[in-house]
Amino acid sequence: MRALKIAAAGMTAQQMRVEVISNNLANMNTTGYNPRRAEFADLHYQQLVRPGTINASDGTVLPTGIQLGLGVRPSAISVMLSQGALGATGGDLDLAIEGDGYLEVTLPSGASAYTRDGALKLTGDGLIVTSDGYPVVPDLTVPRDTRSLSINAEGEVFGYFIDEIQPQLLGQFSLAGFTNAKGLEAIGSNLFLETPASGPSVVGTPGEDGLGVLRQGYLEDSSVDPVREVTDLIEAQRGYELNSKVITAADQMLSAMVQLR
Repeated sequence: MRALKIAAAGMTAQQMRVEVISNNLANMNTTGYNPRRAEFADLHYQQLVRPGTINASDGTVLPTGIQLGLGVRPSAISVMLSQGALGATGGDLDLAIEGDGYLEVTLPSGASAYTRDGALKLTGDGLIVTSDGYPVVPDLTVPRDTRSLSINAEGEVFGYFIDEIQPQLLGQFSLAGFTNAKGLEAIGSNLFLETPASGPSVVGTPGEDGLGVLRQGYLEDSSVDPVREVTDLIEAQRGYELNSKVITAADQMLSAMVQLR
């Protein structure tokens, strides 16, 4: 009885959908987080009678045929790229990206990773790093006697010093863009890696070549919509329940067949 395996595949799919939704809700306060959506595709079809088959009895062509589906499978978990709201923090090193683009950081292995989490910090040597201590590319060092920092929309970093009226240019942030940002590999800690699907990174100045601009004193909130997620959760729960009902019905049919005398 195929219904058992088909319904089991449906329950597995709905379970994965619930797991994706739960991850979205868990990250509803994660800086710069974009929600994921589970996508599914139907499985192989058993061709009992192919469409267009010639009827042997009268020679007519069958318009539809008999194709029996064998269930569902997950096809992708896609990132829903959208701009999150900007929340004011007032921090000198809090940067929100308004538009497309990622900050590039250097991992301990020397590889490059990318993030939209602009909650930056300073090391004891004045190097600007992420919350996990990864240096931002290009390396920017703030002198110890810097009184305050000012970062404009183009990423230029100016330092204000005691007894000096005019600020000094300390460096400039850059942003990296991708042809297919949905193809980036998420590795946790708000970091992504370049993949063949994403294409190579194109590094440029904020505000140019389609890249976004930087907003000092702000952080990008998660773009998760809790109302939509809860609605999808209810729908997935009901789908799981309906598939379990199919298994119950198939079991009752098998039980009736076994009891035939």
